[in-house]
Amino acid sequence: MLKSKSFIKKTRSGGVMKVVREHYLRDDIWCGSEVCAECKQESTVLEREPCMESSLCPYPHYLVPDTNVVLHQIDILEDSVIRNVVILQTVLQEVRHRSAPVYKRLKDLTQNKEKHFYTFTNEHHRDTFIEQEPGERANDRNDRAIRVAAKWYSEHLKTSMSNPEGLKVVLLTNDQENKQKAEDSGLLVYRCEEYVKGLIANPELVDRLALSSDSRKEITSSKVLFPEHLPLSKIQTGIKSGSFLQGTFRARRDNYLEATVFLKDEEEDSTEVIIQGLQHLNRAVHQDVVAIQLLSKDRWVAPSSVVLQDEGRAKDDDAEDEDDKLKTSAAGVARKPTGMVVGIIKRNWRPFCGMLNVSQIKESTRHLFTPADRRIPRIRIETRQAATLAGQRIMVAIDGWPKNSRYPNGHFVRSLGSAGEKDTEEEVLLLEHDVPHNDFSKAVLSFLPKMPWGITPEDMAQREDLRYLTVCSVDPPGCTDIDDALHCRELENGNFEVGVHIADVSHFIRPGNALDKEAANRGTTVYLCGKRIDMVPDLLSSNLCSLRSNVERLAFSCIWEMNHKAEILKTRFTKSVINSKASLTYAEAQMRIDDSSKSDDITKSLRSLNSLAKILKRQRIEKGALTLSSLEVRFHIDSETHDPIDLQTKELMETNSMVEEFMLLANISVAQKIYDEFPECALLRKHPAPPPSNYDILHKAAKSKHVDIHTDSAKALADSLDVAWVDDFPYFNTLLRILATRCMMQAVYFSSGMDSDFHHYGLASPIYTHFTSPIRRYADIIVHRLLAVAIGADSTYPDLMDKHKQSALCNNLNYRHKMSQYAQRASVAFHTQLFFKSRGILNEEGFVLFVRKNAIIVLIPKFGLEGTVFFESKDKVSPNLVFDEEGPSLAVEQHTFHIFDKVKVTISLDDSNIQHQKIRMALTDPVIPGVSVPAPDVEPQAKKQKLDR
Repeated sequence: MLKSKSFIKKTRSGGVMKVVREHYLRDDIWCGSEVCAECKQESTVLEREPCMESSLCPYPHYLVPDTNVVLHQIDILEDSVIRNVVILQTVLQEVRHRSAPVYKRLKDLTQNKEKHFYTFTNEHHRDTFIEQEPGERANDRNDRAIRVAAKWYSEHLKTSMSNPEGLKVVLLTNDQENKQKAEDSGLLVYRCEEYVKGLIANPELVDRLALSSDSRKEITSSKVLFPEHLPLSKIQTGIKSGSFLQGTFRARRDNYLEATVFLKDEEEDSTEVIIQGLQHLNRAVHQDVVAIQLLSKDRWVAPSSVVLQDEGRAKDDDAEDEDDKLKTSAAGVARKPTGMVVGIIKRNWRPFCGMLNVSQIKESTRHLFTPADRRIPRIRIETRQAATLAGQRIMVAIDGWPKNSRYPNGHFVRSLGSAGEKDTEEEVLLLEHDVPHNDFSKAVLSFLPKMPWGITPEDMAQREDLRYLTVCSVDPPGCTDIDDALHCRELENGNFEVGVHIADVSHFIRPGNALDKEAANRGTTVYLCGKRIDMVPDLLSSNLCSLRSNVERLAFSCIWEMNHKAEILKTRFTKSVINSKASLTYAEAQMRIDDSSKSDDITKSLRSLNSLAKILKRQRIEKGALTLSSLEVRFHIDSETHDPIDLQTKELMETNSMVEEFMLLANISVAQKIYDEFPECALLRKHPAPPPSNYDILHKAAKSKHVDIHTDSAKALADSLDVAWVDDFPYFNTLLRILATRCMMQAVYFSSGMDSDFHHYGLASPIYTHFTSPIRRYADIIVHRLLAVAIGADSTYPDLMDKHKQSALCNNLNYRHKMSQYAQRASVAFHTQLFFKSRGILNEEGFVLFVRKNAIIVLIPKFGLEGTVFFESKDKVSPNLVFDEEGPSLAVEQHTFHIFDKVKVTISLDDSNIQHQKIRMALTDPVIPGVSVPAPDVEPQAKKQKLDR
């Protein structure tokens, strides 16, 4: 049966077009129930005897949730108790339009066989399709469609001869009007909350209920604390007229009363707007897309230098009382554009990890939840299991934030385990940084090659045989995912042939299959301390793609002919087969180069590579490439307890630099090749030059030691860093380079057809990409595919040539890359805390890295550790503090601190707040009466016996 829908559509040019859509209705759409004998279905999803024990519905029943129940109560639907649910097509389509994350979770539920969720295509069933009536709103039509489908199910299962037990259908809705109409038409209908509370022996499920608007009213006070948010229609009009601006809200970690909004499509020098004070922040949460109104220039403020943590109030106090803490008194010069949030365009809420602050009121079910991420406000939740959840890491979702509540309201999602335990903290760290870390699904694993695997004659026919070359790999110790290998040999004409051989991952991961989609979503391998979250399954990452020694492997090779001045005479790219002759660590390779008694082929190759790399590095630095510094630490992990037993900063050798130079050269050569072939869709990587204001802190720091730094160009910066030395202060240059690193912008992936500025500032290269690590970066897989098409080694596919799809992919890769870096840092911080846990109080030398209004931030080079020394505390009289923003300097009583001052501090672990354990630093030198603390008498010795075995 054919129906047709017609509607009028306005075209881009302003014309009007009539669109007619055909809509087919069918008789052969089955109900999916095992009970039914009428439907001629081959397989069923809904069970014959659905067993959900309920005091409200003591009979066997299926559930039919409406759209709002799915959108707001997805946590309930995901619980293992809830089974045998009919998801109507109407609901699925509405959810898809309104929330992509919930839609994905719903699709996962329908594919989970144990849950028995059945998708019923009611919009194409002859008996359940309904047309929109004249004057009827789309929402009302959809509600009616849901009621009609639920009614059809009830009647259909009643008439089924195989249903003597009286199987019923229960409609779940939180819409009062919809519930009334359903009851009038004789349907069994309950509010979601009623139904969940009626389930027997599942009290914890009640905690997972998202708050309805009625419950929210009960929790909040009548006093209005925040301005009303404007409706979306007014916001859109305001943005069009220019009275409002749209941007992404980023809360500050170290000051809960301040945030920055990054504006879209604005001039570079005005991309950030400061928001200060709870009233102006107006219930926006980190990463929300907001509409803001700029304040008049006389109300603009400077970013606050105060470090403020929200202590969490039980009552809804006046927001203005808290704003007094900001006390901004900046000179007019430092003021920045300042605004206020007038409305929310898009909420970016996700379930947050954290801990429960159990209420002091006995028997209370209302408690405050403190998120692990300090940028997220505390959340009010209702739970009856507070005693059980105390001391646990839990997940909580936000339901809403009324204008008369100091904090948002939310609900409990699940428990992650005891706080402080290594596995729990690792799980929190991965969830908080949105790192996909579930086991690879069966669908993904089904695309792996069948074992035993070997290189076939067909593979050999399409590749260059380079197994005879003396190829070797050089990596960190313990590396199993070896992406790259090198060779160098002298040619008969006296020149060198140098090859970079990269694992041919794109041979195993074909475009568009489940394995490819999973790798694209993960974007990168994430390296934590003692753990690796792979982008691709272990069979590829540590075996078939890893260029281990003495096994044949498929590679993608970039081969140059170079003279002794490291000038490139010829470049070629080829798919190849290699057999690495050695898998070396950086230290082993360095020992071979330095050992004059060795003269085997591998050592000769390494020496030639090393001498060419030195020339390449010198040439790069002459062009203006930056050599910056950041302190990386390595932990020695106890083999039994897996706890860190020693910590040291990583030392870099010549061989680190040798490998890096050839990887950079391969990336640049490949970038040029794919851009020449595909100027519209080459996936490249750029590093934007920082805006001049980023360098302010660097200039001030250098000036404090009477050194001039020039930042007009990368070359000027590199040259001035090279000559920035201070007598009797050898560490000054390293500190300056560490600070310069903080001034840099993030390097990003982009599609060449969507941008015109390709320059890589840090490398001083006009073009750059990533080609050399396809096992751990998805960008490199795309670059391999582009290069393969460019040299005729593989065929193309539509998405590869679509610059818009590639640009969307780049956005995900940039996000995953950034989150991976943050997760790595968080892992180092957690292991640092574990390291200091058993060491009591240490006394160490450090340098002031930043100066704040009420604190100094100190770097301890020995441990690569940063910490804050506060000069104000609740239980002590505050010393006399004078902050000079221009310096910047901080006078504490009679002593003045400047950037890079040498200090001595005690380091200890403060675990009084189990969720936010932190390294606490206190000043021992310079001695300031009433501020500094005495140095500990005896430094505890680190337990190193296991290292000496």
